[in-house]
Amino acid sequence: MLILAIESSCDDTAAAVLEDGSRVLASVISSQHSVHEKYGGVVPELASRCHIEAVWPVAEEALRQAGATLDEIGLIAATQGPGLVGCLLVGFTFAKSLALVRNIPCVGVDHLAGHLLAILLEENKPAFPYTALVASGGTSSLFAVSSPTEFRLLGRTRDDAAGEAFDKVAKMLNLGCPGGPAVSQRAEQGRADAFAFPRALADGSVDFSFSGLKTAVMNQVNRFQQANQPVPVEDICASFEQAVADVLTEKTIIAAKRAGHRQVVLGGGVAANQRLRRQMAARCAEEDLTCFLPSSAFCTDNAAMIGLAGWHLFQAGQRVGPDADAFSRSPLN
Repeated sequence: MLILAIESSCDDTAAAVLEDGSRVLASVISSQHSVHEKYGGVVPELASRCHIEAVWPVAEEALRQAGATLDEIGLIAATQGPGLVGCLLVGFTFAKSLALVRNIPCVGVDHLAGHLLAILLEENKPAFPYTALVASGGTSSLFAVSSPTEFRLLGRTRDDAAGEAFDKVAKMLNLGCPGGPAVSQRAEQGRADAFAFPRALADGSVDFSFSGLKTAVMNQVNRFQQANQPVPVEDICASFEQAVADVLTEKTIIAAKRAGHRQVVLGGGVAANQRLRRQMAARCAEEDLTCFLPSSAFCTDNAAMIGLAGWHLFQAGQRVGPDADAFSRSPLN
């Protein structure tokens, strides 16, 4: 069966074509970075309008690259939530409408489920169960993944998500948008031990908190500015990035041990961070855990992971009708 998948939860319009939910035949992403960069972040109304313009051309390009036509598509899967509602409605409504006109079954996919399963698109994949960390601009959560459709929340952020903290630090330092790659690039030239930024680790919980870290960075930047001294951007970025990596890594290790799992999986845009990937792999090896890292293309928002998750929902008997609505908050989280 060929699956056409659509993703439009934030500022990337994506489409993919998969075969039987495992083999990716095409994955196309249209980025809006140039649209939002001058505003220092994603403007929801602009993002929605860009999705309207891009969704059909992106879907057509995915079909073209896959060498397929709509007549060959047996399932349409689309992100139903969470995300920016206006953006979600564009992709989800497009998928439902196309499915209705072409008489093709349609499934709505939780974006988090896509990230939790994205590793299954790789050749080196874990067996169930496993502990998964999803770290992105909107989410920092830990899940026990028992099957392609069974997820149990272990821990989540109490305030800022890790990716959100990256974006806010980038804005403090005037590094542009998106913030994560900009901070990481500058961090490569800095010292990770230059500043002793706080790490919320002491309470034994596997929930996350990055608001204190963000505030500590802001206070440090203000001290340099008030003293009319140059801000050591590279050292601040490196020290901040190390603090985030420490917290995400140690909490994930604790969660895996408590769940009795021997496999750890990363997902979400922050999972593309090289410091985090190196540190997670090293700590898992020390703890005799197997670490699975998706390629960068499957860490950031993409439609291939939506198609994979949608195929498993379809196999479990799930469908959505024309009246199904998008949701801004995930029931998984």
